[in-house]
Amino acid sequence: MGNQMTELLKGTLEGIVLAILAEQSAYGYEITAQLRERGFSDIAEGTVYALLVRIEQKGLVEVEKVPSEKGPPRKVYSLNDQGRRQLAEFWTTWSALAQRIEELRAAADDDSTNPGRN
Repeated sequence: MGNQMTELLKGTLEGIVLAILAEQSAYGYEITAQLRERGFSDIAEGTVYALLVRIEQKGLVEVEKVPSEKGPPRKVYSLNDQGRRQLAEFWTTWSALAQRIEELRAAADDDSTNPGRN
């Protein structure tokens, strides 16, 4: 992904991870794998783990330590009520922003096909 995509993802990654957790509980590596399967292949694992710490501190998830076959217990993250409210707010904000951007794009497309309008 290009630099512009990376910058856009910085502001939306929390919402994207909350959306993944709304589907099912998961631990860090599973979340990273889900992101990659969905086309977010340039997101570093460290970025995801740092984000998980932040959303845990914000109280958006419940965390359960589950024994692992290899190594220390895994932290499994589940979306809680506060996290669901945050996700709903994210989708509302995303929809409003996407609509405004689409309107700008349509206006720019219209201007490029009708150069005499200006």
